[in-house]
Amino acid sequence: MENEVKEPALKYNYISPEAYLAAERTAGSRSEYYDGHIIAMAGAGLKHNRIAINLYREVGYFLKGRYCGILPADMRVSTPLQDAYMYPDAVIVCGEPQLEDDKFDTLLNPSVIFEILSPSTGSMDKGRKFFFYREIPSLKEYIMIDTLRKLVIVSRRQPDHSWAFENIAEEGALRIQTIDFTLTLQEIYDGTDI
Repeated sequence: MENEVKEPALKYNYISPEAYLAAERTAGSRSEYYDGHIIAMAGAGLKHNRIAINLYREVGYFLKGRYCGILPADMRVSTPLQDAYMYPDAVIVCGEPQLEDDKFDTLLNPSVIFEILSPSTGSMDKGRKFFFYREIPSLKEYIMIDTLRKLVIVSRRQPDHSWAFENIAEEGALRIQTIDFTLTLQEIYDGTDI
């Protein structure tokens, strides 16, 4: 079909985490790593970028001078077993950032991860990525923001380590519990015409 959106292609030749990192650090484009396999990342559209800018601006301003900070999409995140390396659209880290090595480009202790869902990556963000993100002990909230309609899906780690989900739509507001901050969906979607 002409308008069919395809999920990024998975390359099935196994590669070690060390080989992935060595190649990724010299590559001209970004790729993610899942259990020995690499997925090339697609570029982001206008709505995706406007949502990202709104997050960086609003959350960044709130966190200025505080214990936590927000990092953009270039900060790679790894799981404890090094079975996945991913590039979230934004990350909040509280306290001192813990990094994998002396290259300072792979974060180990995100507190909140944001993914901005696109038609081509939404199913992966809701499935495969969340499967690996939940392995990260420091992660408290996983927030997915839709680019087709005003909808935010929040997953929060519970005291028993299960995950509770909340859907926020239309004129609602997103409360980021980890930093005790609330954003309206209007602020998140500002300038997107959604």
